[in-house]
Amino acid sequence: MRADDRKTLRCAIYTRKSTEHGLEQEFNSLDAQREACEAYIKSQASQGWKALPQHYDDPAYSGGNLDRPALKRLLCDIEAGRIDVVVVYKIDRLTRSLADFAKLVETFDARSISFVAVTQQFNTTTSMGRLTLNVLLSFAQFERELASERVRDKVAASRKRGKWTGGTVPLGYDARDKKLVINKTEADTVRTIFRRYLELKSFARLVADLDQRGIVTKRRNTKVAKYNGGIPFTYGPLAYFLKNRVYLGEVHHGGKWFKGEQEAIVERQTFEQVQELLKANVVKCKTKYSESGALLGGKLFDDRGNRMGPSFSSKNGVRYRFYVNTALRGRKHMAGSVTRISAPEIESIVENAVRENFDLVDTSGEAIPERIERVLLSDTLVRITFKSEGQVEGSSFKTLEIQWAPTKDSHTHSPPPSGGKPDQKLLQAVVRAYAWLADLKSGRFSSIDELATTANLHPKVVRQALRLAFLSPALTSAILEGDQPGLTLRQIPKRLPLPWSSHRQPVRVRSAANTGLFCDDGF
Repeated sequence: MRADDRKTLRCAIYTRKSTEHGLEQEFNSLDAQREACEAYIKSQASQGWKALPQHYDDPAYSGGNLDRPALKRLLCDIEAGRIDVVVVYKIDRLTRSLADFAKLVETFDARSISFVAVTQQFNTTTSMGRLTLNVLLSFAQFERELASERVRDKVAASRKRGKWTGGTVPLGYDARDKKLVINKTEADTVRTIFRRYLELKSFARLVADLDQRGIVTKRRNTKVAKYNGGIPFTYGPLAYFLKNRVYLGEVHHGGKWFKGEQEAIVERQTFEQVQELLKANVVKCKTKYSESGALLGGKLFDDRGNRMGPSFSSKNGVRYRFYVNTALRGRKHMAGSVTRISAPEIESIVENAVRENFDLVDTSGEAIPERIERVLLSDTLVRITFKSEGQVEGSSFKTLEIQWAPTKDSHTHSPPPSGGKPDQKLLQAVVRAYAWLADLKSGRFSSIDELATTANLHPKVVRQALRLAFLSPALTSAILEGDQPGLTLRQIPKRLPLPWSSHRQPVRVRSAANTGLFCDDGF
């Protein structure tokens, strides 16, 4: 065969080393692997093999998984059709997992990629070659698991002897010669935090006090900026900090604490007093976060970027849901223009917007959050950002802005006037009230309590809802036709006057809303 007729086979060399040991050397393990692979490729030059200049090197990455940057680049180049042959020094350099190897072989076969380990001769296109590979990988995986067991056993034995075996260095200590050594400046800070918590007896006051003193988390020099620390304390990290028994000179392993080699920073008596105070201040939440039924949980933020989390209050057996600004927990000065909002109100605004823009009239409410990436709330605007994969085909919008107006009450807000359109929430409430009243008249339910049980609601809620069936005909017609701009369900008094002549549109001021007064506008 003439040299011009040979097909050039582009060869990618992949190298890997499990640890950082020796990487600082001028000629390290990665260089040795690449040199051996290049020599093998040169020996196959008569077959048209040619080494690609790109380096696919993974230093200090385990072979137990595929989460490696160079390997990901290699697979991307294979998908793009830039590689014909993958060359490694040994099979375990590519992977030590049988399951991962099966995925890689499937990818190679789909693209007709040849795979070669220069020190282990086999052919992946034959059954015997695949058997050889599986046997080699079985031993490689066994070796990795055996090494992991040895490391775990060594760490457990070291921890039980009180030795520090690595990890995140806590505030107050420095790591020197594989030991925790007290940092005098940070140790004073640790004692200050413990002492101030006993004095202030509150996380909210403690967070504000630490901010005023300029006390932040431990500063570290890491390659990833978000792990550098030096940020203000928040409730979660502060609680973990105050419960950390490392400051008593102990080390943790397997759910148990052992006497450590490092010196204690906090006296045991002080530490125990803090633990008792933490237990006394525990507030047991009646409802789990995931079970709160919050449609916008984790997606609602104020106009300063603070998350607004779900909360609720109960009065006379009735539960009221809210979204509360998390900045109120110790950093009120950082809160945006909205600190709390009624959950049904904001959820209704967002849900209606999503249904209208995505034509989801008959879709359940559970599908609404899947379309939303983020909701930003200010005192005049609701900005909804949609997920890119959730956009309607052909639409160009990524965000939707809805104007709205807050009421005088600083804790709740109302949507803007409907502009001649019926208030859907109020309209549904009126229709439901008439339906319930008809059920009671027909004898379908013998009492309001039975109706409430069937509807899975508190009897008081049902009684208050039934009042809408006794509105004056003029006011009911106005609600149906949307001739009552600005009228909302919350503005109708809970204690409705009996005479129809008193049923007039509520005045949009707090005094009228609280007293149930109506203005005379012709109804």
